[in-house]
Order: sequence, then C-alpha cells, then structure tokens
Amino acid sequence: MNYTDGKEVIVGDKVRLGDDDGGIVVCSIDRDEYKINHPKDKWKYLEKGVLIEFPKFGLIHYEESEEDLSLIKRSE
Repeated sequence: MNYTDGKEVIVGDKVRLGDDDGGIVVCSIDRDEYKINHPKDKWKYLEKGVLIEFPKFGLIHYEESEEDLSLIKRSE
C-alpha cells in the first residue's frame, strides 16, 4: 500500500490521521512484515493492506490509503 503521495507504507512509519499524529504502522500484509506484538498468524487472513495503531482511534486496517492519512516520519 502507498500513501496518497505515492510513498510506500512501511512497518514502523509514524503517521497522522486527522488530529491524531501518534499512529504507528504495526504490520504490512502487502510486504509480509509484522511487529512482534502483531504476529503474522493473527493478521494474515486480512490478505492485503496495513494495520496502523493510533492512540486516539485504536488499531485500524487499511486496504487503501485515505487522504487524511499522512507520513510524519519514515521508519528507521
């Protein structure tokens, strides 16, 4: 999955959704990458997209990017 600006979403990216700028990409089904606390066995059934955990909104699954979703800082 890509952000609306065309950059690829990567596990560990810090992102903003609306007024919540604390989101962290915790898994990318597309790239077969998962944070240790979000294991593949738990989420592979989703088949595509990414999971992002937000302090305000909780865990959200995206199959496609939204206009309100933006990259703040690239994963290191």
